[in-house]
Amino acid sequence: MTSTPDSDHLTAWRLFITAQARLLERIDHELAAAGCISLAWYDVLIELVEAPDHRLRMSDLAARVVLSRSTLTRLVDRLEAEGLLLRQRSTSDRRGAYAVLNEAGMAAIRTAWPIYAHGIATHFASHLSGDEARALTQSMTRLLDALTP
Repeated sequence: MTSTPDSDHLTAWRLFITAQARLLERIDHELAAAGCISLAWYDVLIELVEAPDHRLRMSDLAARVVLSRSTLTRLVDRLEAEGLLLRQRSTSDRRGAYAVLNEAGMAAIRTAWPIYAHGIATHFASHLSGDEARALTQSMTRLLDALTP
């Protein structure tokens, strides 16, 4: 493939990746300043909050947080060492394992949520009108749909 993005698309791409990186960095810094868990830890734990029975196979968790299996394994090791989740072996597949949210992990999410929500409101939502947010949602949904196998 030899196609090259036009200048409008290239500018949009550069602004998208720069804004995303800066937003995540800002919110992660605010979580740290408040003595909360990191944004990476939050992302893992919130997937478990939203999962049935607060548990997910490690492979499913890796796909949801968009991390490689090895990166997720190290992150889950640290979360487990801090007592924020448990790892359970699958009874049906000896090679499989689940990450399971516990009360300490739930408490960490509850503590971090107000900081995270404030960051989203302050650094993201306040800069978009409702129409812009809906247009961005449509665009990002279309992109994700095209990239999802």
